[in-house]
Amino acid sequence: MDDLKQTKRTTPDIYQKLMDELRDQYPPLFANDGEIDPTELKNLLGHFQDELTEKYDFRWVGKQQAKKNAYTVSKAALAPDKVRSENFENTENVIIEGENLESMKLLLSGYEGKVKCIYIDPPYNTGKDFIYTDNFTEGKRAYWEQDGTTKDGVKLDTNSETAGRYHSNWLSMMYPRMVMAWKLLRDDGVIFVSIDDNEVANLRKLMDEVFGEENFVAQVEWQKRYTRSNNTDDFTTVLEHICIYQKNDEFKVNLLQRDENANARFTNPDNDPKGPWKATPFLNQVPPQKRPNLCYPITNPYTGVITNPTTKAWRYEKNAYLKLLEENGLWWGKNNDRNVPDIKTYLSEVREGMTPVNFWPHDFAGHTDLANQEIKELFDIKIFDTPKPSLLIKRVLEHGTSNDSIALDFFAGSGTTAHAVMQLNADDGGNRKYILVQIPEATDEQSEAYKAGYKKISDITIERVKRAAKKIQSEHPDATCDFGFKVFTLTQSSYPQNHFEEDPNQSDAEKAAAYKKYVSKLDEQLFFEFDEERMTYEIICKEGFSLNAKIEREHNFKENNVRLITDGESRALLCLDQTLHDDTVELVLKDEAYRKMRFIVLGRAVNSTHKWHLDQVLHENLRIV
Repeated sequence: MDDLKQTKRTTPDIYQKLMDELRDQYPPLFANDGEIDPTELKNLLGHFQDELTEKYDFRWVGKQQAKKNAYTVSKAALAPDKVRSENFENTENVIIEGENLESMKLLLSGYEGKVKCIYIDPPYNTGKDFIYTDNFTEGKRAYWEQDGTTKDGVKLDTNSETAGRYHSNWLSMMYPRMVMAWKLLRDDGVIFVSIDDNEVANLRKLMDEVFGEENFVAQVEWQKRYTRSNNTDDFTTVLEHICIYQKNDEFKVNLLQRDENANARFTNPDNDPKGPWKATPFLNQVPPQKRPNLCYPITNPYTGVITNPTTKAWRYEKNAYLKLLEENGLWWGKNNDRNVPDIKTYLSEVREGMTPVNFWPHDFAGHTDLANQEIKELFDIKIFDTPKPSLLIKRVLEHGTSNDSIALDFFAGSGTTAHAVMQLNADDGGNRKYILVQIPEATDEQSEAYKAGYKKISDITIERVKRAAKKIQSEHPDATCDFGFKVFTLTQSSYPQNHFEEDPNQSDAEKAAAYKKYVSKLDEQLFFEFDEERMTYEIICKEGFSLNAKIEREHNFKENNVRLITDGESRALLCLDQTLHDDTVELVLKDEAYRKMRFIVLGRAVNSTHKWHLDQVLHENLRIV
């Protein structure tokens, strides 16, 4: 019975998963020792470049460690915080207080391939922004102290230009987070990344590598300011960039709604029964000698004047021209005396929406003054230094989401993305859900936020979402969208096995022996202490359920506290009692519906007889904690 399947104690090992998929698809890629054969890999990729020793490559100091950080499993957990939540039991929105790389790894089991749109506003690397150093491990006491944070929050490292590796540090921070973003996106998903001039070039190269150059969609220029500054000797920066990448070519951008100005270009001066139209030139921009098939005489049906193309060819071939002529699709001028007509483009035949452009002016997407005004209206003080206007994120969501999408922001800051999601849902009746992740970064003790009692940025995030929800509800009293949110905090695992710390000075064999000895001691204990609710969420999160999985008491079980976990079509039974009653085992074995579910129990709660019977019937569905 020692080989019974245990519950997952870490996040998925995406590197091993990739290797297993490669081994299944192309076994010759692996040598006898199980390692990838470099020669066979070149053959698989069709690399016939024996004489070529140089190639284009994007490198920086620390890149290999950044890749390792991306593919390292997380042993942490997400603990529910119902006190700081709003309508915890019914909402589908999530706010996570914690370091974002670890948090996204924990989201991976339940949300991989499910996020439609990601918007992030990462540190711009100005020398003053905080840089995530990716050393938030189980042994990092400064982080894990007091249930996941220090007393006043986590203080991150600044990345000054004098420290060396200025751009490299920023890229090493961003790379693993982009890998997680790519994995969380749906096949038709899209990511929008705000950035300024400092790192936009490097960001494009990084995203080309992670997402693929072919999946670049656009680089939008956002007009964040509408006035110049005469207090500088340099150029006034009025633009920021938004780099947009799709998961793959299944993404289709949502068009803009046609406005009155766009429709006003269509008129009907000749009372055409097809309705309003606008004129499109019949002339092409191509010289006649290059397109002889577009060169032929046309005759004005009203004056009889015959005209041949001279410096420009016609737009359509002759048969298409004759069809337009027959269907009254040409405009010969108010007095029907023009020798070269225009083509009628009818409003009824144009696309329902308008194609987005890659310049978003301040009157379309908001500006920094508007963002500061929004914050001040909610808090009465300037509580956050660099917010984005909710209108900007609303434009992102309009282009990148459908009505029931999940939107993710893992540099949540003041919570603007949640504000924009709620606002758009209230405006169009949508049911978009958001996931925010914000590290409990300490606020400056001299700041207005600190003086107002907000010791961490994540405190501001949560409070801003609460206040924005109330404001939107007051403006849309009939709105039925979700204004609540669940708060989770990144915390240490409830599994004692995950608390083992390796000695970096030991060999791999010595580390393995030390871990085996550590686990052996744990097995000798009669029980391990845990908070049942925290343990429940750690289990369902790592077993592939979302944080919105429904958890309810299964009342058919009288002798044990058994809960039914439901998440879409996925269902499981969970019992964390220290002893499993005979009646509970018998009911699981007899009920056809229960036999098809995962049954998750404490290993020491079931005796050897129970284990044997359960294993014979449930097989892989029996999970031991």
